[in-house]
Amino acid sequence: MNRVVVTGIGAVTPVGTGVAEMWKNIQAGMCGIGEITHFDTSDFDIKLAAEVRDFDPTAYISKKEARRMDRYCQFACAAASLALTDADSKFEDDDPFRVGVILGSGIGGIGTFEEEHLKSIEKGYNRVSPFFIPMMISNMGCGMIAMQHGFKGANFTAVTACSSANHAIGEAYRNIKYGYLDVAVTGGAEATITKFAAAGFHNMGALTKSQDPTRASIPFDKERSGFVMGEGSVMLVLEELEHAKKRGAKIYGEVVGYGATADAYHITSPDPEGAGAAKAMELAIEEAGIRPDQVGYINAHGTSTPINDKYETRAVKKVFGEQAKEIPMSSTKSMTGHMLGAAGAMETAVSVLALRDGVLPPTIGFQVPDEECDLDYVTEGARKADITYAITNSLGFGGQNATLCLKKYQGE
Repeated sequence: MNRVVVTGIGAVTPVGTGVAEMWKNIQAGMCGIGEITHFDTSDFDIKLAAEVRDFDPTAYISKKEARRMDRYCQFACAAASLALTDADSKFEDDDPFRVGVILGSGIGGIGTFEEEHLKSIEKGYNRVSPFFIPMMISNMGCGMIAMQHGFKGANFTAVTACSSANHAIGEAYRNIKYGYLDVAVTGGAEATITKFAAAGFHNMGALTKSQDPTRASIPFDKERSGFVMGEGSVMLVLEELEHAKKRGAKIYGEVVGYGATADAYHITSPDPEGAGAAKAMELAIEEAGIRPDQVGYINAHGTSTPINDKYETRAVKKVFGEQAKEIPMSSTKSMTGHMLGAAGAMETAVSVLALRDGVLPPTIGFQVPDEECDLDYVTEGARKADITYAITNSLGFGGQNATLCLKKYQGE
């Protein structure tokens, strides 16, 4: 079986564009949350989101193409271009059927859906754009990336709510591990900061009403009251190790395990005992061929909702037992908000960089300890730590869990 490494990272996020800027700001504990500018909030309870600021899609795609894409698709194409540039290859000399694109998006083009529906009501159904369907559907991101770069291998989108990107990366990893692909461009993209989408999340009680950016997304804090919507895209280039070495690629880290499970419990709530999340962690660790006590860092799903953080903490304890309190664990959603279907890709990239540089990202904004969330959440700022293995969790509505196990690349 093949070993799978990360050779490129592209980021379009609330805390910066490009891998270097994003990682610098994550280490510094930058808060990417601010007042919503995408729509008028004067009559709305929700005032904050983690928006991608100053994004110009025409820096990556033509103006004509950009007009025919939803914002989530623009993000995906931009992040993919950045990842390929970072990997220092467009893979033009490879068999195009050996290069795939596997994307995660929880919702896809909801901004387009909202705009075209309003147009149909106000101006009539004959005014709905002929591009409405291709702009809206959540598979168009990976389709457009393939068209732009000529990649003809496996091409599909994982749509599993907040687990989408981790599932996409896991499936890309398996495609390379078992020899179906040599290279995969994979990750997640989301653009749901619209009034319609925010109303849906708000009315189900998922979003915080906090108007203080520093106390809005506060994972594991006792005063947490819901998540903050985020947006953006992070894409990774995964490559078979020997393929990467042959072209002299830089290697960020290695993907060594993947676990996917279902809670089979509730449409929005995780299993209170964390059984499904725990099993996903166990499966990823087992595939990596390591013991639980070799895991040196956990990048948590950590949404800042009252039940998620409590139940995820229980799941970690189920897997690691007494050792759980000794493993650093943080949630970068404290900085980026919840990027939904793109969250897992952001957090995988951060975890790979943490392994490479020996720096664990912080959980910012934490002030009030919760007796039911009593692990080491790295709340004092970024922490130096020379570790070899990390896991990153994503838990989606519908009870869909995905964990990736990552390894520091040591040149062997």
